[in-house]
Amino acid sequence: MTRKQASSTRRGGLSGVLHSKSKSSPLLSISLVLFVAILLILYACIGSGILGGRKDVISMAEDDFSCTFEVPSAIPVLKNAYGGSMKNVLHVGPESCSVVSKFLREGETEAWGVEPYDLDDADRNCKALVQKGIIRVADIKFPLPYRVKSFSHVIVSDALDYLSPKYINKTLPELARVSSDGIIIFTGYPGQPRAKIAPLSKFGRPAKMRSSSWWKQLFTETSLEENEAAVKKFEQTASKMSYKPTCQIFHLNSYH
Repeated sequence: MTRKQASSTRRGGLSGVLHSKSKSSPLLSISLVLFVAILLILYACIGSGILGGRKDVISMAEDDFSCTFEVPSAIPVLKNAYGGSMKNVLHVGPESCSVVSKFLREGETEAWGVEPYDLDDADRNCKALVQKGIIRVADIKFPLPYRVKSFSHVIVSDALDYLSPKYINKTLPELARVSSDGIIIFTGYPGQPRAKIAPLSKFGRPAKMRSSSWWKQLFTETSLEENEAAVKKFEQTASKMSYKPTCQIFHLNSYH
């Protein structure tokens, strides 16, 4: 009788253990899945720079190969070179919110911007500038939405490089039309790789880096003259301020 009870106890014990394992198995699987998911989320955050990670590295790479990222660094040099004539500026190009915000923070020069591409991932500050009408999204292959000589200077970067000569011949006169004292063009050197500013579908063609002689020929064809005095003063100021541009910078007179 005792043996039967003992035997029954052992069978019950074994059955209980097996039952316990069957219960814990789904919990273990769920725990493993959650653990792997957490690891993947952490990896994604580090990779995208949310947790510090590689964000600075990515920004530095873009700074090296995008002329728009160079414009904020050139602003102090431009303001010193052009003096008080740089009263109100229009920036034309991607990341226009960043360039315009740089001008507005300093408070000495009024600034507006034209963004040639959709602002799908704009931050809160950029959206506020768009709502105020300071930044406009516009296709620069068509007439700009501004009156004649609305701005003292127009700065254009990472925009003309994506246009064919047919459209550049139309856009350059537009830049001259809305400016009164000059146009400043930031463009890459031939063979220089460029940062991926927007999907190809947004501007229709890859960037094309042109030589200095190509641009000068275009300026002649569109009746635009280089501002030699501004070029000289900019180079002198850049030397004093230890600024070394990584892009070609052209200084043009507006139409008179």
